Amino acid sequence: MNSTVRDFGQKKRIVVKVGSSTISHATGKLNYRRMEHLVRELADLQNQGKEMLLVSSGATNAGLAPLHLDHRPRSIREKQALAAVGQGVLMHTYERFFREYGQVVGQVLLTRMDSQDRSKFMNSRNALLTMLDMGVIPIINENDVVAVDEYKIGDNDTLSAMVSGLVDADLLILLSDIDGLYTANPRTHADARIIPVVENIDKHIYDIA
Repeated sequence: MNSTVRDFGQKKRIVVKVGSSTISHATGKLNYRRMEHLVRELADLQNQGKEMLLVSSGATNAGLAPLHLDHRPRSIREKQALAAVGQGVLMHTYERFFREYGQVVGQVLLTRMDSQDRSKFMNSRNALLTMLDMGVIPIINENDVVAVDEYKIGDNDTLSAMVSGLVDADLLILLSDIDGLYTANPRTHADARIIPVVENIDKHIYDIA
């Protein structure tokens, strides 16, 4: 059997991460067609009896249209204000799409402190597990509005890994507009090849990643 073929059929608790560029147009504004397609797939998996969690970027982009902006601001304060507006827009959009497919969602905002402090860790874990027990699909993002550098997780790839640990997930899926892990930067190396499966994470893998 080909070692690159994985059977995910038996995985029950699944974390899916989607990046801003995947659910946004080149203009930076939300791509409703892609969001609806993603929601339909997740709702169908939930209907199969799986427990789905969605880690979604896009709050900052979602704030562009309501504030009549055509680009992201540069200052931290403006980005935080944009995220505050965009979080509501993003959740409303997800809630509307998921409701059409018969699913209930809930928003969870996390910071690094939620994984480092024992009581916060347990509170976050208990909240997420209770949502799953109730059939709710958690939609998770970093709390960009209040997170400062020492409490920032950094990116949603890292956040999704943190969430997977919080809930003892069986599988983490990263949805991206990048084709995969390459042997070198494909933008600068024409001979770069995709590595389909990483069997061992060593220094070489860290260096090329």
